[in-house]
Amino acid sequence: MLERLYRRRMPVDDVLSSEAAKTLAQFTHEIRRPIGLVITRRGAVQDVLVGAGTEPSPTTLATFRASPRSLRGLRLIRSHLKEQPLSQEDLTMLGLLRLDMIGTLAVSPKGEPGLLSLAHLNPPSPQGQLYTLLPPTLVHQCPVSFETFIHELESDLQRQSGSHATAQGQTAILVSASPKSKAEQEEHLIELAELASSANLTVIDRLVQRTQSGHHRFQLGSGKLKDVLMQAMQKGTDLLIFDQDLAPAQLRAIEEITDLTVIDRTQLILDIFAQRAHSREGKVQVELAQLRYLLPRLSGQGTSLSRLGGGIGSRGPGETKLETDRRRIRERIDHLEREIEGFARHQDQRRSRRVRQAFPVLSIVGYTNAGKSTLLNVLTNSQVSAVPRVFETLDTTSRRLRFPQGREVIITDTVGFIRDLPKDLLAAFRTTLDELRDADLLLHMVDAGAKDLDAHIAAVDTVLQSLTLDQLPRVLVFNKCDQLPTGQAELLCRRYGAIGISALHQETLPPLIQHLEERLAALVPVDGSSTKSATPALTLASRP
Repeated sequence: MLERLYRRRMPVDDVLSSEAAKTLAQFTHEIRRPIGLVITRRGAVQDVLVGAGTEPSPTTLATFRASPRSLRGLRLIRSHLKEQPLSQEDLTMLGLLRLDMIGTLAVSPKGEPGLLSLAHLNPPSPQGQLYTLLPPTLVHQCPVSFETFIHELESDLQRQSGSHATAQGQTAILVSASPKSKAEQEEHLIELAELASSANLTVIDRLVQRTQSGHHRFQLGSGKLKDVLMQAMQKGTDLLIFDQDLAPAQLRAIEEITDLTVIDRTQLILDIFAQRAHSREGKVQVELAQLRYLLPRLSGQGTSLSRLGGGIGSRGPGETKLETDRRRIRERIDHLEREIEGFARHQDQRRSRRVRQAFPVLSIVGYTNAGKSTLLNVLTNSQVSAVPRVFETLDTTSRRLRFPQGREVIITDTVGFIRDLPKDLLAAFRTTLDELRDADLLLHMVDAGAKDLDAHIAAVDTVLQSLTLDQLPRVLVFNKCDQLPTGQAELLCRRYGAIGISALHQETLPPLIQHLEERLAALVPVDGSSTKSATPALTLASRP
């Protein structure tokens, strides 16, 4: 009896034909269970669902894909033994699956079709109304000409979503779910928003959930995840960005119930590095980190997991497409690692030249966007990019600096650090960060206006410890002190034993320059024969 429903075909203009409604009501009355029909735009029955709350099969959902700017091309009409409106679960399914329509058909005690209640999604709007409920009608009196209606709806959806994307660029919702307090999570989301902005994304919402140990399947609870997805669809969002790193299984589980792009914090940082890498060395290091991140997350669906034929006389069924992709990624990783070894040899040659020239090395380290490149530009009259955004500089830059007393040193600017720096990225950039091993003195720059000052300092200390560089002499410098209230900068400097400056104001730099010259003189004594006479004093560059 149920198999006969698959042979039903609806006219393309009918949401549900009168004949199909009669058959559906009759069968529902006989088996005393709700029956759902998943219908394509051509009027064919794709799935027959028995029972309340059932959804289209995963195969059907994989065949009929949706996007934030299009619908799935399926409508679901479910029968009910009692006359009742569409439930919140039905409307949630409508939004999550991006169905063309969802409806309920009431069945009378005599097994006859009653009122048909319908709902459809709306294009993104300032009012944020996700769906529209149509007045219940009898099936043969339904005023909707389905083919014309759905064509106009999808055109509006694409037009308004397109104008929304053009006005704001790609949009994202930030999500955090962890055992930490909500205040701490919100503080981390502020930094995640800065990362998203650095990647040219527009953040339109932030959602926080405090969990005991994270939801094992979705990172956050399934109910909260549905709320997040409904918010994303309501606001026409392109991306969901999780502050926590998602396991491969969690990423796949989330993508199973949504067609939105889902990434985590690590992937966002890798994407930023991929945008900013300009040198050959930087590009290789970023690609290596991306491949190491991708390898355990590589998965295939459907035919992409099918085995490749081994050919005549070959043994076994051959490799799966997934295994072939993994093998190629491993081969590419091996190639990139050999290329990085070549970069390391070139760096050793540059280091040996520096040793022969006997120039002390001063390296600037610090949290990203602390002002390292700005200070380098001011001290050496350089033109390194110093746009105030996170991870603006990736490549190590070295310049020669002459102090007022004539001492010359090499000053280097390195990539900025961040809390929980991705391990794959740290491993890939280890060759670049090895430049710090030649430093005689580290200048640790800190943004004095950062809300979580201690966390920024601790994050840099953690990275230096992982590189076994925590024993090098350091000078702590608070930058952007001009942005603090009067007197607060002095209190901070006394508390941390630091020097306060503003890299954009040259008059604040002489105390730092004098201190650096004295520290380097104590660490790397100058031989009298190498002292240069009649050397000009340090000339500061104009404000960048």
